[in-house]
Amino acid sequence: MTAPTTATAARYLYLTRHGEATPDESGLSDKGRRQAVLLGERLRGAPLAAIHHGPLARAEQTAKLVGEQLDGVPLAVTEPAGDYIPYLPHREELPPESADAMLDHLAGFPAEEREKGPGLAREAVARFTGPVDGAEPRHELVVTHNFLIAWLVRAALDAPKWRWMGINHANAALTVIRYAPGRPASVLFFNDTAHLPADLRWTGFPPELHL
Repeated sequence: MTAPTTATAARYLYLTRHGEATPDESGLSDKGRRQAVLLGERLRGAPLAAIHHGPLARAEQTAKLVGEQLDGVPLAVTEPAGDYIPYLPHREELPPESADAMLDHLAGFPAEEREKGPGLAREAVARFTGPVDGAEPRHELVVTHNFLIAWLVRAALDAPKWRWMGINHANAALTVIRYAPGRPASVLFFNDTAHLPADLRWTGFPPELHL
């Protein structure tokens, strides 16, 4: 006798980097708070079932401000949505001309972020990606940090693992990935700042990249 097949439906994963932080990263700046409110206003039309956020204050405050613009969407803190190094590449994986600079850059991060990061990244992939059980699509927002967004976008595109490096995300910009049954993941849009006025766009990027 054949076991019944469990129905699955598409997951729509909304990703945003926290709003602009204060210089000491203890919370959001005035710009960061404005960004978070505007992002929440944009998401009023999205059928979000949950908002997940990392444990650091800048992510928690962003998620709270976004949630205040919505109607009863629950918030949940989760460590895999935090700030960490998702993957440490080996030298032979990297382009020879930039390997030293890339590895030196990663070596400057705290040891805990480098050691715990890959395990947390695996948890994030298991928790936030792929189709969902049941017949109804699920829409979820993850308020996180640049590195995890880069890792999830890289994974959705089946790019080499080291290629999360070099993918940058502006504060409070929006990325959406669709995971549909039987189909490759689709990056529907990336780093969208249409909800932000010109003076709030591209924070988190170096000045020469502000457009």
